[in-house]
Amino acid sequence: MQDITRLFDFPQYQLEKYNLKASLITKYDGKWVATSTQEYVDKANAISRGLLRLGIKPNEKIAVISMTNRTEWNIMDIGILQLGAQNVPIYPTISEEEYTYVLNHSESTYCFVSCREVYDKVKAVQDQVPSLKKIYSFDELSDCDNWNEVLELGADDSNQSEVQKLKDAVKAEDLATLIYTSGTTGKPKGVMLSHDNLVSNAIESSKRFPIKDGDTKSLSFLPVCHVYERMLMYLYQYRGVSIYFAESLDKISENLKETGPHVMTAVPRLLEKVYDKIIAKGTELTGIKKSLFFWAVDLGLKYEPYGRNGWWYEQKLAVARKLIFSKWKEGLGGNLGLIASGSAALQPRLSRIFNAAEFGLMEGYGLTETSPVISVNDMRDHGFKIGTVGIPLERTEVKIADDGEICIKGPQVMMGYYKDKAMTEKVMVDGYFHTGDIGEVDAEGFLKITDRKKEMFKTSGGKYVAPQLLENRLKQSRFIEQVMVVGESEKMPAALIQPDFEFLHQWATRHGITVPENSDIVLNKQVLDRYQEEVDKANEKFAKWEKVKVFRLTPDVWTTTDGHLTPTMKLRRKIVKEKYMYLYNDMYGH
Repeated sequence: MQDITRLFDFPQYQLEKYNLKASLITKYDGKWVATSTQEYVDKANAISRGLLRLGIKPNEKIAVISMTNRTEWNIMDIGILQLGAQNVPIYPTISEEEYTYVLNHSESTYCFVSCREVYDKVKAVQDQVPSLKKIYSFDELSDCDNWNEVLELGADDSNQSEVQKLKDAVKAEDLATLIYTSGTTGKPKGVMLSHDNLVSNAIESSKRFPIKDGDTKSLSFLPVCHVYERMLMYLYQYRGVSIYFAESLDKISENLKETGPHVMTAVPRLLEKVYDKIIAKGTELTGIKKSLFFWAVDLGLKYEPYGRNGWWYEQKLAVARKLIFSKWKEGLGGNLGLIASGSAALQPRLSRIFNAAEFGLMEGYGLTETSPVISVNDMRDHGFKIGTVGIPLERTEVKIADDGEICIKGPQVMMGYYKDKAMTEKVMVDGYFHTGDIGEVDAEGFLKITDRKKEMFKTSGGKYVAPQLLENRLKQSRFIEQVMVVGESEKMPAALIQPDFEFLHQWATRHGITVPENSDIVLNKQVLDRYQEEVDKANEKFAKWEKVKVFRLTPDVWTTTDGHLTPTMKLRRKIVKEKYMYLYNDMYGH
């Protein structure tokens, strides 16, 4: 069996080792349609031949933009890479201005889109992108060429030997993809990742995945244009895992029930929402059922791995799992035993409760620039510690700088930023990538992230405040959907809070408060008093200078569309502050 050194070796390896009947599975018109490994490889070859006939040369950039993860994306990915060309995935909901920037900066020559919504956006800026020759769509659109035309162009396999020649010429260290990070500040940066960056990361991360090879199902829904889900796709192919693509974020619970996956990836925000929904259901119970439910929850929130809570706790946990947690598992498809969480800090309480319920929730850490995984928890061999992001992967060296910054050396570290030597030199120092995160490695080798270097701020009293720690504590409140702690050069920390409006309106109704509009409810005295209680509770464990002294509720929901959040649900601090400058000034009496 051949060694895997380039990304397109993964499907070939899967074909030789597992030859799955269902490798990639997408739902079309209400039916799950499976593509076998053989069909996957054949179609990727046909795409390569078709692209070759369109005149695609090695090192050309081809943009692929999809609203949802789907089989076509993976076929395109392999088809492009086999020619030594580069796949430039773009996040679908960015602004037209950002589309123009990324397409121009990457000099993309062709663009493959998923559907009408994306096509209209790209079409609107096409005349501002001189390099862009043509757009193809996966969905059937009356006014756009369909990707099937490229497949048909490659149906004749007489130029397969040419494809083979180009494949053979691709080396592990060659550029595979440009991933544009949705910078929380300024213009997106094009991260250059080589075949080896991603291949090594998939293979090393795979060692931390306790799944059964060739007989496991995954559900994929995090955007594949981000390196996290994409690397996982290669890992799944390597382990013979069938990949089911969720229809959309709204249909996750439905898709989980239909497919019964064993493994999936998640971001903390999604897990917070799942947990809140479960708790809301528990609140509706009555009598003994309700008491039992919350007894199990309280027990779960005290969970420690490896039986550290002692024999009596484990006995009670066994009962809770049988009576309560088993129903949670059923609700999420019945088989889910591994959830890899990344992209932001996970609240320890979620780690406790989901592991008590046997979901195998393992937190990891990484960045686009590190392809992405640096470290990840693993339940086996005492490789799991709550409140940490696990032990660094093999072949990964972690160094903590004098100011606490985490610096990384390893095969997953990017080639650099595309067309930006100055920025590359700023973050790559003496062979180490500077992450911009602050952290520490404990005596047992577990890495702990304490904050973002860029996000820590100093109050006018000269005290440092780490906003993420406060924000994570505040978000444990069911009243709070999003929160941003501010206070750079001000006399004290303050918070802008986006209420969980659905929960807030339910609470208001129960308390006889009738305020239909969000813009009015955030000013209601009783509501503000209730939020003050939540803030006071969150402040308890923090030092005097760190406590949130004042807050304001925002009248609207923070979204990626309106620019409050990046596509991976991180706060765009600068934009949030600008949008609510009037509230900020009000808090500080400016």
